[in-house]
Amino acid sequence: MRHARRTARRITRLAAVGGLLCGSLLVTHAIANEPGASGPPVPVGERLVAQLGAARTAGSWLGADGRTVVAVTDAGAAADVRRAGARAEVVRHSMRDLRSAAATLRAAPRVSGTAWSMDYGSNEVVVRADSTVSAGDWSRLAGVARTIGASVRMERTRGTFTTRVDGASPIFASGGRCSAGFDVTDGKAAFLLTAGHCGPVGTTWFARPDDATALGTTVSGTFPGNDFSLVRYDDGAPRAQSDVVAIGGGRGVRITGAADPVVGQRVFRSGSTTGLHSGRVTGLNATVNYPEGTVTGLVQTTVCAEPGDSGGPLFADGLALGLTSGGNGNCDAGGTTFFQPVGAAMTALGVRLTGTSGDDDAEAGAGSGQARPGGDVAPSAPPAGSEAGAPSEGGTGTGVGTGTNMGGATDTGNGTASGTGTGADTGPVAAISRVVNTRSVGPGLLVIGGSLIALVAARSMRSSRRGRGAW
Repeated sequence: MRHARRTARRITRLAAVGGLLCGSLLVTHAIANEPGASGPPVPVGERLVAQLGAARTAGSWLGADGRTVVAVTDAGAAADVRRAGARAEVVRHSMRDLRSAAATLRAAPRVSGTAWSMDYGSNEVVVRADSTVSAGDWSRLAGVARTIGASVRMERTRGTFTTRVDGASPIFASGGRCSAGFDVTDGKAAFLLTAGHCGPVGTTWFARPDDATALGTTVSGTFPGNDFSLVRYDDGAPRAQSDVVAIGGGRGVRITGAADPVVGQRVFRSGSTTGLHSGRVTGLNATVNYPEGTVTGLVQTTVCAEPGDSGGPLFADGLALGLTSGGNGNCDAGGTTFFQPVGAAMTALGVRLTGTSGDDDAEAGAGSGQARPGGDVAPSAPPAGSEAGAPSEGGTGTGVGTGTNMGGATDTGNGTASGTGTGADTGPVAAISRVVNTRSVGPGLLVIGGSLIALVAARSMRSSRRGRGAW
């Protein structure tokens, strides 16, 4: 009998110690699981292109089935791609050939109203000319294309390639209206990241056209060449929801990090003129010859945009991708829109997204397109007849403002998205959830609590038996 009790006590103690270890692991994992801390993984296509090199590959993209496709120039590279789990497509022109073609086009006399980008799917550099390009300029540019060879394709397009001055939320200056992009910080001050063509250094911005108090001032930027600028908030005061992109109706999507877009990826854009729209990435490293100057390194998409949407955010799956630069068409007929990659802009400016890893204050930074001065989520005007929502693909966006979770949004027929859901994302619970994964913390604490109770019970059993001389 005594041996059985001793065995039961030992089993209880061992189980309690094991429970403490398991519970501690759960809590440790939850606290370490800060959104955006480790950054997004490198896409398999990008990794394979880097490994195989520019002479053996010609880019990668997402196929219609969502599978990664890598363009390769030889059978050996194709085999390597298949072993990595991607689909290989053997092509004639390498990435080195396409880059050489683009460099020749850049060196030719500049023609306003033209643009070109690498079309990985067709294995060509596609040159587009809008309605403002004269017959003579078109003929001269076609002559340059002929000297390059079969790696270049010429196309005419409707409308004109223009910047979209006139985002989420609107920001106003004497020269016009733009959209706020993303809130960023250098670890000390709060800034707004938007398009460079919206205004030169020294431009004063207001949250509303009749405001007497300025929102901020442009302190750095580049246009043409690149298309980004940095607006320093005048008061520098931290505000809630500075890591949220407004998508209309007082709602928003939380941004947890930044990434480079992938050709074929579905993306979303929010702007103060047209609200939320979606489309696909169709090209990278695009060059656009705006009337004001040439901008290179842009992301080409099928997302529509209109004047006033400039500077607004491009995002997907809770990740910041770009800033609206310009394009042609509109949101009735559709069109092509180009975006400044956000990663390149932040690197050049020495800033990072507010609330991501390395930020001393997760809420440092002021509201902008994400939040108006004062902390309220600023609504963008959604397209008529639609209710703006967040991406349905990936579903990582977190709704704010009205307490509506936008992660389960569904697409509507016109390319916008609508979503429903419940659950507020404000207050102490939301603050804790940014740092810890509460779904893991809860079970971990329960396991630890139960283990401690078991240890106390085992100790009590031992003490009781000793007092009675039974142990």
